[in-house]
Amino acid sequence: MQAIIPLNGVVQHYDWGGFHFLPQLLSTPNPENKPFAELWMGTHKKGTATASLPAGDISLAELISQGPVQVLGEEVANYFQGRLPFLFKILDVRKMLSIQAHPTKKSAEVGFQRENEKGIPLTAFHRSYRDDNHKPEVMVALTDFWLLHGFKSKEAIAATLKEVPAFQVLQTVFEAQDIKALYQHIMELPQEEVDQILAPLKQRLDAKAAAGPIEKSSPDYWAKLAFEDYTRDGHYDRGIFSIYLFNLVFIPKGKGIFQDAGVPHAYLEGVNVELMANSDNVFRGGLTPKHIDVPELLKHLVFTPVDPKVLEGEKENPIVTSFSTPAPDFALSQLSFTNEHTELKRELSPTATIYIVMNGAVEVTGTEKSFRFPQGSVFLVPAQQVIDIQSKGEALLFAAKAGL
Repeated sequence: MQAIIPLNGVVQHYDWGGFHFLPQLLSTPNPENKPFAELWMGTHKKGTATASLPAGDISLAELISQGPVQVLGEEVANYFQGRLPFLFKILDVRKMLSIQAHPTKKSAEVGFQRENEKGIPLTAFHRSYRDDNHKPEVMVALTDFWLLHGFKSKEAIAATLKEVPAFQVLQTVFEAQDIKALYQHIMELPQEEVDQILAPLKQRLDAKAAAGPIEKSSPDYWAKLAFEDYTRDGHYDRGIFSIYLFNLVFIPKGKGIFQDAGVPHAYLEGVNVELMANSDNVFRGGLTPKHIDVPELLKHLVFTPVDPKVLEGEKENPIVTSFSTPAPDFALSQLSFTNEHTELKRELSPTATIYIVMNGAVEVTGTEKSFRFPQGSVFLVPAQQVIDIQSKGEALLFAAKAGL
């Protein structure tokens, strides 16, 4: 097995993506100003990476299928049935993404089987389970990053319902401080009542914005954007309620956060590196034209208030910082080379590792051959291979592997 395998990822051009970060990272001209939302580095069926071998290019999925133990290592190949268990991404979030949550592994297996037995096509718009996997995620911010993450405390929600005039009609629903009852009430409201509650909020936000800029640390800022982006045919999106009920979290560059099953969340703005289990299972709660399955969403949400834990990262050595999570599917680390620390010697992993060079350039040496990888390069180091990584100055890389 070749010790170092260059990869080419796949860009996804979703309309919420930015126009500059990924084209600059990949040295790809973008004269049409297309949105470059995500760079995928993995074996997902909607965009598998391509491996460059001496004999020619081959999809990463095919390369792994030809020798899962040789690429992934015996433990990972056996545990994940010969498949790469993660999808590695770079995201540029220009417009907020949908309110969403993901199932546990067991729930995904049950739901996937149930929809299969009903004969619902995998590509059907109304399908909730597109595979039998969970979808935990970890991210590290590459720029200042904003997101929603988990329900606020009961005290904070009660204060919000009191302080936001439009929401005072919801106070009686929350008298018992039952977050699930409140959220279920909101998600099951007829659209006419959603419009009636949100219309005065929109008027207040319009007036507030006219008086001066709204700080991003206020839910009002993001609700104002949501009114602009997601009002359809005069109707307001019920996802706007979630902006006020969830924790609004700021992640500075270099820090991260983990999103486990059932925790509601939404990316709002910024660029990040994301590592997730290889799945498409998403339950949505608004701010999207995609399918919203309210009963399934309510069944799987974690309604316990969440105290967001910003991941600082753990220094393994002067170059490597790891971002630990409980997920067996993945492990994310950051490699920061400086003028003082320019070499990482004899790195060996028991499983496959995918690297991306975010800035600078590195020389990567295996047992037989060396490669120079500039900014935007992606490469795979299969299991049990030993490599040296050296820079001639500052360079930043991220590395993804299984978390077993």
